[in-house]
Amino acid sequence: MIKNYKIVSHQLKENEDMNSPVIVALNPGKEEREALAEKYNIDEHNIISALDPEEPARIEFDDGHLAFIFKRPKNYSSKDQFVFKVSSMGLFLFEKKLIIIVSEDLPLFKSKNFKSVKNIREIFLKLIYNSIFHFLEHLKIINMIADEIEKKLSKAMENKYLLNMFSLEKSLVYYLNAISSNGAAVTRIKINSAKIGFSEEDVEFIDDMAIENNQCYRQAEIYSNIFASMMDARASVVNNNLNVLMKNLTVMMIGLMVPTMVVSIFSMNVPLPFQKDVHGFIIVLGLCTVALGIFTLWWNNKKWQ
Repeated sequence: MIKNYKIVSHQLKENEDMNSPVIVALNPGKEEREALAEKYNIDEHNIISALDPEEPARIEFDDGHLAFIFKRPKNYSSKDQFVFKVSSMGLFLFEKKLIIIVSEDLPLFKSKNFKSVKNIREIFLKLIYNSIFHFLEHLKIINMIADEIEKKLSKAMENKYLLNMFSLEKSLVYYLNAISSNGAAVTRIKINSAKIGFSEEDVEFIDDMAIENNQCYRQAEIYSNIFASMMDARASVVNNNLNVLMKNLTVMMIGLMVPTMVVSIFSMNVPLPFQKDVHGFIIVLGLCTVALGIFTLWWNNKKWQ
């Protein structure tokens, strides 16, 4: 699907004009990829790379345009089972046109950053900044989910929550790789800013992006280190909870055996006290209670709770 956008009153408006300065190609098929490659002289390999989630962020200078592949967080769904994935996006910047290639339908221009735009170079930079911002937002969500899972782990006796934590830890590894890759690409943009045609204001914005990306990487790194260092402790908590359950069940079984032994003694086919007493049942029940009480006191004195 191809969408066209024009800058009207410093805002992007969708229209049907094929000559619009901003073109968004949503998961283009083979025919659309070939048409884009032929019409705008874009390397088809770069178009495919923009749709490949495994492709690292990079920047290339081709004839008449800049090809920039960068990483962004993929939209999360419940089917992902706590795995936050990463997708790629391609930006192809010409002198008077910007072509955006994405693999999923995204609200690219809905954020407050696009309420006022001047030119396609500003749009180019703000799209990259939005990607960094989305990583930061997803890191906050991952941290919130981890806090909730940790609360459940304190009482859990199964591996479900532990596996969820492993999934979050794996997500952070993907994020660290993607954020680092983006940071290297942003640095290359800054180095070649004069060649690309960015203004001094744009260069300052690139500096801000580099700082934000570095902070994002540090935050992801901290979360990843905490997750990795605490994973053994969380596994120990699950094992300890299971051990406590088994201990409580064992105590209950032993406790039941004490009155059972008393009753078994008075159930023998041999002469025993209280057999002919009208209150024999109450007496035996009382002996069971006394025996259970003695066992409980002994267990408490052992301090094995």
